[in-house]
Order: sequence, then structure tokens, then C-alpha cells
Amino acid sequence: MRDTCKKIFGEAFRPHYPLFWDGPVDEPELRMADDLKGLFASPGCVGKGPLYAMFRDLAKSPADRWWMQQNGLRYDITVVLPQVICGEFIKTKGHYHPKNAAGAGYPEIYTVLDGTAHYLLQREDLADVVLVTATKGDIVVVPPEYGHVTINPSPDQALHMANIVSSRFASDYSQYVTMKGAAYYELADGSWQKNRAYPKVPPLRQVTAGKIPVARAGFTSPLYALVEKRNPVLGFLNHPEQFPQAADLAFP
Repeated sequence: MRDTCKKIFGEAFRPHYPLFWDGPVDEPELRMADDLKGLFASPGCVGKGPLYAMFRDLAKSPADRWWMQQNGLRYDITVVLPQVICGEFIKTKGHYHPKNAAGAGYPEIYTVLDGTAHYLLQREDLADVVLVTATKGDIVVVPPEYGHVTINPSPDQALHMANIVSSRFASDYSQYVTMKGAAYYELADGSWQKNRAYPKVPPLRQVTAGKIPVARAGFTSPLYALVEKRNPVLGFLNHPEQFPQAADLAFP
């Protein structure tokens, strides 16, 4: 698998993928430049090749996999290239999560394994747009009702990140496709450009992940240790309404 990744991504993605994982791994799901066509600030932007790789549904042991399946959870690792396309840093496609049976949106938990991440979160009603900057070891919670895009704001260092999320839903990419991306575009010169496809965009709030008290809600690094310890706090991912202590983790 790692030789295959090296062949696909070339030396820019280095030969050891995924890093920071010592369990079994299958071939990654690749997101190509064509998959993000129409989602860049430049309307005619045309990129080529792979942008990021998603290693889905990882487990270090059969017991861990069984436990995650029984609890409706999934652990993934994503590797985002260091690259600039049409004046923008590489980013993920962006998606929203649906609501669970109780009417609460499914959240998600991320951690940065290496590099720097810009998590661009936006409420479905666009009442709030927040940029969370995270570095190695930081944990970021995408709260209910927020869509999200992840940006690698580096031209020369790959971003490695892991996430735990419910396996009981499918992500919805349609609004990001319809609106030609997120509410803001991050340009390679460090500036932010409003997406004119949105009728009204609030000011961009900026937060440093290290200042968000995620540990108070029980979320600690390394993230996979929560699986190994069968930590009940992961019930938050399927039933956020039962975990009020985690409700405001994007709003320090």
C-alpha cells in the first residue's frame, strides 16, 4: 500500500503513508483536483492530480473494530498535500452532517498528527463562521449544525490529521457544491476572500485550538486512545444532546 501511495503522490507526499499509524491499513480514497472543480475563488480554476488521501475506517485490532462497529464509530486518517492551486492552499471539499433521531446534528472530532490545519467551520444558517487554527497534538471539535472545510496552510509541509466520527450517516457535500465552496476562501498570500455566492457572510472569527478547553469535556490526545480505553465520551458523536459539556467547544 505504501509503495502504491508513493507512486501515486510522488516524492512531495513522502514514501511512508499513513504516518502516525501502526495498525492495518487498506488503499486510501483519493480526492483529486477534478473533484473540487468549481470550489475555488478563481471560477475557471483547473487543477490536476491528487489533493489528499483518506484512509477510512482504521482499527488496530479486531476487538477495536468490533467495539467501534457496535458503537457506530469510525476512525480515519487524512493526508493533505502541501500545494497551491490557483492562488489557494489545498483544502478538503467541505460538507455538512445531518441530524440524528433526536434532532441534533452529528458532530466530529479531529486531531492534528503533523503539520498545521485551518478548520473553517460555518453554521448552516451562516450566523457564524469561525477559523480554528490547530497544530500537532491539538484536538478540534466540529459542533452540531456546522459544516466544515479543512485547509493545509503550508506550501511545503503535508498535513496529517485523524478524526473520529459516527458511522451512522453520510456526509452532505451538496451545499458546498451549490455555493461554490465555503463562505470564505483562504488565499496563499494569507488573506481571506468572501465567497460572493453567499448573499450575506458574517465576519470571520479566528480561534486558536490550544485555547479551547476540550479536555474538560473528556477529549484528549492521542485521539485513538479514546477507542482503546472504550471511553464513553465518544457517545457524544452519536448523541451530542446527551453531552452538554461539549456543546460550546468552538466558542471559547
